[in-house]
Amino acid sequence: MENKALLKSEGLIRALCFVLSCITALVMCLNAQTKTVFFVQNKATPKDIHALWILGMVASAAAAYHLLHLFKCFYFQFVARKLIPSNKSIAWFCFLLDQGVTYVLFSATMAALQGSLIAVTGVGSFQWSKVCNIYTRFCVQVGGSLICGIAASLAMAVVSSLSAYRLFRLYPSVARSASPRRWRCWALL
Repeated sequence: MENKALLKSEGLIRALCFVLSCITALVMCLNAQTKTVFFVQNKATPKDIHALWILGMVASAAAAYHLLHLFKCFYFQFVARKLIPSNKSIAWFCFLLDQGVTYVLFSATMAALQGSLIAVTGVGSFQWSKVCNIYTRFCVQVGGSLICGIAASLAMAVVSSLSAYRLFRLYPSVARSASPRRWRCWALL
């Protein structure tokens, strides 16, 4: 019964990860704004800052990954109606994939955040001017996408901890008490 509750909570959190990753990818990749500056029409897109475009691609891959795992949770919860097979190699594989997707999305989000801070503040020594005072709607949408990316990373950390719990539950627990042999060694000292 504990396994079914764990599966249900994992499915809910994976659904949250899927939604947040989809919002991050859609808002980031579909974001564009055109402005006329000094009689020249310029367009701001996420491809202008490569970290933003990479975040969109990573978030869409993470959303697809969590959608596949959501189907797995749905299958074992409603269709199979039996316990999930306990296989250490499959548990390790899922754990490492969960960790990898979590770290990749988190690092892509932080890189996009750093690129966005340069767009907000500018860098005077490199003569990079601020662009968010020109493309305000674009920058606000990037900010919303970054917030969703950070929330998705945090939710994925919870999924990774559930995956770790499921993995390390397969190993036998070590007795917490000291063996009598250890006590004899200590008594000789």
